[in-house]
Amino acid sequence: MRLLTHNLLASNVKGTTAGFPLKLEVLVKEERSTEFDAAFLLHTLPKLNWSAFRAAAESLGVDKLPSTYPERDELTNEFLQVFHHALLEIEVQEGYLICPESGRRFPVRYVQ
Repeated sequence: MRLLTHNLLASNVKGTTAGFPLKLEVLVKEERSTEFDAAFLLHTLPKLNWSAFRAAAESLGVDKLPSTYPERDELTNEFLQVFHHALLEIEVQEGYLICPESGRRFPVRYVQ
């Protein structure tokens, strides 16, 4: 599971009203190189919940992202490279998504 997917998921536990963002607990991760596409990144960035994305990226060991949503003048090539790496090149192979309200753990397992 990539962080692009993680940012779209929320808990569906019955009675849960605050099921986003899911906490990410990583047991196994893998890095895979993907083609850099600045236009895709710039199109995707405004659609993400930045604080959820950044927290998930930190759980994967990416600590070079700004703490606040980047301003237009901060969208440098260096930023886009780090954003690309966190968003698309790190895949969670095994771990858990944890509901912030109920604590329910949803397993994440990569199956080929």
